[in-house]
Amino acid sequence: MGCWLAVTPGAALAAVRLAGLERGPLVHLVAYTPYAAGLSVLPLVGALAMRRWRAAAVAAAALVALTGVVLPRAVAGTAADVGGPRLRVLTANIKHGEADPAALVELVRRHRVDVLAVQELNAEFIKAFDAAGIQSVLPHRIVDDPAIYVNGGLYSRLPLTGVGVHKDDSGFTQAYATVTVDGAAPLVIESVHSCAPLSLADVPCWFAGLRGQQPATPDGPVRLLMGDFNATLDHSPMRALLATGYEDAAANTGRGLRGTWRPIDHGFSLPPIAIDHILIDPRLAVRSYEVWPLPGSDHSAVFAEVSLPPA
Repeated sequence: MGCWLAVTPGAALAAVRLAGLERGPLVHLVAYTPYAAGLSVLPLVGALAMRRWRAAAVAAAALVALTGVVLPRAVAGTAADVGGPRLRVLTANIKHGEADPAALVELVRRHRVDVLAVQELNAEFIKAFDAAGIQSVLPHRIVDDPAIYVNGGLYSRLPLTGVGVHKDDSGFTQAYATVTVDGAAPLVIESVHSCAPLSLADVPCWFAGLRGQQPATPDGPVRLLMGDFNATLDHSPMRALLATGYEDAAANTGRGLRGTWRPIDHGFSLPPIAIDHILIDPRLAVRSYEVWPLPGSDHSAVFAEVSLPPA
């Protein structure tokens, strides 16, 4: 009996993950699939040591299933270049405006960022961000009502055209705009902030926010989504969004297991998970990807350099 008690949780999680059955509290558990994959070897070893062959077979199946979905994220694809100029983008959730604005400006300067997506903006942070010098490096911007912390805004070195705010059924607002680099096709960029499943009551909002994201447009405008999706690559609505044609920059570069968020003020400690993403159109290519700490925030800043298709 003890052997089956050890084997069953991993097998159940594998079934939920593969079938996309996360509902209620399972949404939170599925976020930690990479850690479950690493731990799933333990029940197998225990079952083999006890010669419980049926339990061992179930444990082995769970191990294969979980590692099969997780391991590809740690394998880098072939570095590509699609022939046009490059664009350096950064996304940062500033935790209700609590992140250090000077530290974020320094990241932008040091890494020569062209476009910055910011989530959880408010009026106080916007003022402090200006005082820290963001206008001198990224003079163009679009922000929605800065009093709404769920706001996703954009700052850019390049002029922003076709600007607007996308609001889905979750009620969250996301700024979008078109950036045109000399010699490249126009690129539509959106600062994503999807509803967080902080409680069971928030799960419907979470589903609505992810399902309301803009799908990839392989035959239309070249598109890039970046921001806080509040979902990992193991969540079924996130996988459905990717299935429209996007590629995840982290997984593309073999860094898909790097966590981008961890709780810092809830009185408990959990390992980091990857819920901040840069999703690229299949006509783009990722040249580099990095994750950097952002003082004051529970999210890290996520960076990518992308190769743009020629005009």
